[in-house]
Amino acid sequence: MSQGNRLPQGGRINRGKPVNFKYRGKSYQGFEGDSLASALLANGINLVGRSFKYGRPRGIMAAGADEPNALLQLGASEATQVPNVRATQQELFDGLVCEPVSGWPSVEFDLKSIAGTLGGSLMAPGFYYKTFMWPAKLWMTYEHYIRKAAGLGRSPLETDPDQYDVMNQHCDLLVVGGGPAGLAAALTAGRGGKRVLLVDEQNEWGGYLLASPELIDGQPAMQWVDAAVAELHAMANVELMTRATANGYHDHSFVTVHQRLTEHLSDRAPVGQVRSRMHRVRAHEVILATGAHERPLVYGNNDIPGCMVAGAISTYIRRYGVRPGQRLVVMTTNDYGYQCAIDWAASGGTVVAVVDTRANPESATIGAARDAGLTVLTGQAVIDVRGGKAVEGVYVAPISADGNRVDGPVRQLQCDTVGSSGGYSPVVHLSAHLGCRPLWDQEKLGFVPNVTFKHLHCAGGVEGEYALGTVLARAIERAAAACDVAPIAPPRVEDVAVAPAMALFQVPHTARTSRAPKQFVDYQNDVTASAIELACQEGFESIEHVKRYTALGFGTDQGKLSNINGVAITAKALNKPISETGTTMFRPNYTPVTFGAIAGRNAAALFDPKRYTAMQPWHEAQGAMFEDVGQWKRPWYFPQHGETLDQAVNREAKAVRDSVGILDASTLGKIDVQGPDAREFMGRVYTNAWAKLGIGKCRYGLMCGEDGMLFDDGVTACLGDNHFIMTTTTGGAARVYEWLELWHQTEWPELEVYFNTVTDQWATTTISGPNSRKVLQKLTDAELSGEAFKFMDWQAATIAGVPGRIFRISFTGEASYEINVPAHYGLHVWEAAIEAGAEFNITPYGTETMHVLRAEKGFIIAGQDTDGSVHPFDLNHGWAVGMKKPFPFIGKRGMQRADCVRDDRKQLVGLKTIDPKAVLQEGAQAVFDPNGAIPMTMVGHVTSSYWSPNCGHSIAMALIKGGLNRMGEKVYFPGVDGRTIEAEICSPVFFDPEGARQNV
Repeated sequence: MSQGNRLPQGGRINRGKPVNFKYRGKSYQGFEGDSLASALLANGINLVGRSFKYGRPRGIMAAGADEPNALLQLGASEATQVPNVRATQQELFDGLVCEPVSGWPSVEFDLKSIAGTLGGSLMAPGFYYKTFMWPAKLWMTYEHYIRKAAGLGRSPLETDPDQYDVMNQHCDLLVVGGGPAGLAAALTAGRGGKRVLLVDEQNEWGGYLLASPELIDGQPAMQWVDAAVAELHAMANVELMTRATANGYHDHSFVTVHQRLTEHLSDRAPVGQVRSRMHRVRAHEVILATGAHERPLVYGNNDIPGCMVAGAISTYIRRYGVRPGQRLVVMTTNDYGYQCAIDWAASGGTVVAVVDTRANPESATIGAARDAGLTVLTGQAVIDVRGGKAVEGVYVAPISADGNRVDGPVRQLQCDTVGSSGGYSPVVHLSAHLGCRPLWDQEKLGFVPNVTFKHLHCAGGVEGEYALGTVLARAIERAAAACDVAPIAPPRVEDVAVAPAMALFQVPHTARTSRAPKQFVDYQNDVTASAIELACQEGFESIEHVKRYTALGFGTDQGKLSNINGVAITAKALNKPISETGTTMFRPNYTPVTFGAIAGRNAAALFDPKRYTAMQPWHEAQGAMFEDVGQWKRPWYFPQHGETLDQAVNREAKAVRDSVGILDASTLGKIDVQGPDAREFMGRVYTNAWAKLGIGKCRYGLMCGEDGMLFDDGVTACLGDNHFIMTTTTGGAARVYEWLELWHQTEWPELEVYFNTVTDQWATTTISGPNSRKVLQKLTDAELSGEAFKFMDWQAATIAGVPGRIFRISFTGEASYEINVPAHYGLHVWEAAIEAGAEFNITPYGTETMHVLRAEKGFIIAGQDTDGSVHPFDLNHGWAVGMKKPFPFIGKRGMQRADCVRDDRKQLVGLKTIDPKAVLQEGAQAVFDPNGAIPMTMVGHVTSSYWSPNCGHSIAMALIKGGLNRMGEKVYFPGVDGRTIEAEICSPVFFDPEGARQNV
């Protein structure tokens, strides 16, 4: 297979191992070591996509993470589809299949390009909002087609077959970047005995040296790199990771690193291997050696395929043995751009001209270019490019010394490739992730890190230092200081002096910006210089507002090439210096990360695990039906002989009231609270008082948010003067635990109190009913008489031979005992209780029966009878609120707001339907006037509703406006079937209102 742009020799590829791949359904060939981008260029393919808004042809522009255009859809099957993969970062593997993510019906002919050509002038910034406003009801339709036209790939429709992983790492020093600065820093710390982790996003070490002709110690720089890497590999205290991108820098030197383990082998990970791994790195010190990106210049039609960053051209020639054309024009504002022309000429290509925007630059590099016979045009610029799907030529003209205007006649040069260099932009992204806004350095013509964290350090290009000798020396100095080790001797490098660069960002044209050919700043989002100027004219002055109005830097490249040019053009439009205009902020992730890598192993059952109590085998053996409560599988009901849900619940509920029932309550949240300030803390998070709760006693408590609204409730027992065990609702356990830690750590850190979640450590068997004491007495020697063991007491005891705790608390209104034993004894104690209760026909019951029994007693369920808008007084639970406590509890002020003391608030009441057999629907809306005009005025809703076999009629609880003052009044519930159910407002306590049964 022909690779027309492949050089006959050179590069770091393995020419002995051809690699086959497909692009747009056609087969091509590259070599081992190629990137997908280099292989495409080798085969003469540079049209890889269409632009976001105008549908313009787009080609490969860069060679790394800064590539804005070459985003491709990868995957040979539906399950392995991955959208928006950068061709410049994807290593070539045999069988790779890829497609463009934009262009319809094809990338060669995109219908959107017709609209872009004919109506492009109408697509100014914000045109979506200006042109798709009427009629409003059609916006969803508009949005569908706008998103479809935007391109940018698609998600797979089948399950991802791969596995992903997460690993926690700790080190003394994390070095981000495996170029010369990173290697020198790692060597310094490694030789000093420090534990070092070195990561780099590329598959090879060396950074820019992979495509550089520079010498270190008189030898090619890569020989020094190879020796340094070999030494680091030999150190037991150093770990090296390639294909590993540091994507986020977080508080306390916590860095997330995404390592691509097998993405270079296939679109599906080999059996037994993971596709990628997310490393969660906690480092004592961090050195950013992330280098810099060469930025292109902004000039007319600078997006035509063939327009590239000058340094990327050198990379393709020197690293991959690919020259992406025959005739080259280079435009540069600095000495570094000349290397592209020198490399091109050395590869056998024609350098039409090096166009230097500086008037009379002089340096050894420029002299070498002239000595090599290259044509150097100084004081001039490429102001426009001619071509459609490929570069055909350029327009060159003299420009003024300040770069603001064209100063002479325009002439054409024939070429097929344009390389531009506007200088370097330090890769400051990670340094800004914690809010440290980078600072403009006019001498370096770039934003540099504004590091304010003492454990974060920078070295090399990220600081705006590009001379190799200086880079190495400073990296050694930074690492030695950060790790408190002796500096190593820097290698010998002879830096070449360079001429001052020109501060030029937007090349002038013979026409003003708004009339000139499109000059692209952000290639991925079609943001032009004229769009930025227009945004400023429309009143956007903050660079953050300009960004959002124009979409500058919004793409998957996050403005790596466009940011500084966009800022400079904004500054010029606002007549402000760049330092005052500032830059937009960068946020994680530095480059896109797949959802699979973020989730790691936390997928399927490991993402939402099923939790079982110790009694699960018994429940399954008895044919229990289960329901999900949080992550727990709880027995819902225990059907016998083909019973329905209603039949089983009626039987279970009657059994509990008539004799004795047994419930697995292990799932209730349990939080162990200890410390000298435990009582004080309890009093602050609960609405009622805890200062005088005695050892051996229990108390029911309500927990409210800052707004005063109830979000959880439960019983807490005092185990010792400074020791409590708190119970929560099953579904609210995690939230309550987080709530306690939040207030302790952020508001009351002076309180000495500690929390441990112990839900899984204890199995809970609840025995409830008139015969519960008789059953329990057969299992323990503990004194259980009503006088010795009162309601809301607890005691330590041995139950069925197992040390545990017995709590006399009740969620049924019956005499009840909650038996807590270590979880691994839970099944044993449960089976012993079943055996002991056999003579009393002990009946296991599930959550549905539990709900019926508690509703008969008017006991609430947080989250069912409350909805985040209900405070304790709405529930008629003012008795559980201590308004006179010396320290105000959380929510006290919230529930005293004017809105919270209205008489017509929705309040919890009971409902008795006039037809005793009519069971209201939970959620049914209440009205006072059933004959009112539609839409009727809703005055509340049903929160809980059941048939009560013990009461012989339906029962319900509801939140009704002013309900507590409407006892005995009628309320109506219109149904969707046309029926209206009438009910009487009553007390929510339907059974044993005196509470005698639980106090025996």
